[in-house]
Amino acid sequence: MARCAPRSANRNGRKPLSSKDISLTQYGIDVSHWNPVNDWNAVRGNGIEFASFKLTEDTTYTDTTSASRVPAARKAGVVPGGYHFAHPGNVGGQAEHFAANLRAAGLLDGGALAPMLDMEAAALRSGANGFVGEFIRRLRETTGIRRVLVYANLDWYRNVLSPDEWADADVLLWIARYNGDPGQPGWEHPQLALHQHTQKGTVPGISGNVDRDATVGSYTLAQLTLSGSAPTLPPTPTPPPAAGGTYTVRPGDTLSGIAVRFGTTVSALAALNAISNPNLIRVGQVLRLTGSPASGDRRYQVRYGDTLSAIALRFGTTVAALSARNGIANPNKIQAGQWLSLP
Repeated sequence: MARCAPRSANRNGRKPLSSKDISLTQYGIDVSHWNPVNDWNAVRGNGIEFASFKLTEDTTYTDTTSASRVPAARKAGVVPGGYHFAHPGNVGGQAEHFAANLRAAGLLDGGALAPMLDMEAAALRSGANGFVGEFIRRLRETTGIRRVLVYANLDWYRNVLSPDEWADADVLLWIARYNGDPGQPGWEHPQLALHQHTQKGTVPGISGNVDRDATVGSYTLAQLTLSGSAPTLPPTPTPPPAAGGTYTVRPGDTLSGIAVRFGTTVSALAALNAISNPNLIRVGQVLRLTGSPASGDRRYQVRYGDTLSAIALRFGTTVAALSARNGIANPNKIQAGQWLSLP
């Protein structure tokens, strides 16, 4: 990683804190489906006390390996938590998607590691501070929890993020700097609590390399975990469907939120209403909640490597027709996972 030399003050003007007694450091890992875990007891036996699992990405992706790993880690005495890999756009939809998966995995219960927001996608650098602040607000609103962790690398904390704009007393920071010195990242902030010190760590019970983490300063694992039981939020009144089983989109609505409210799925609503991009719905739009997709409606989900011209050729249509039907302003920009309505 570039520009890793220590400085005497950070981007927010904070002076470095004094070094900690390394005997007080507590160690953990963060894992995704790329990290095969074979034996959680061996992991715990190596001094690993906590693990943050990748749960979600953007508004629709879920790492399905986490569901089975969380109970196994907890049984071995490893404190589990979840993280969300952020993408540009639809902050509320991403927060809701993350919250739903945290709750399903039991990671809003007391004793779980606080949820973490992973800020590293290059496209997020512009407007990153606004994104973080809004994500935290929406996550708290959706879950009722207060403690949130925000992860970024040294470059982001020095040159992009301004924690003093969005980090209240319940937001703690997690920095990646691969210097091999656990808990001593060379950048300081009063709310810096965790240091990812290598991405090539080895831990018994895990095949291959794994990210390793350590507490910073006087922070302890107890301060990074949620207390009590999962918050019980007051139920949100469900607007009754209008005649014919429809719903009119209101300000702040997301397709995922509407799906949860009416006991359906994003994909089902998208198919019923010929929605090519589930992240784009407009206030006043009338959505069908029940029934079958319109006769003859054809849809295609963009895959990695696809181009609009290749899709047009495959389905016997034109780039212009696909662009017009799906509201695509720039035919050279489509995203993997995006749904297209075919003429």
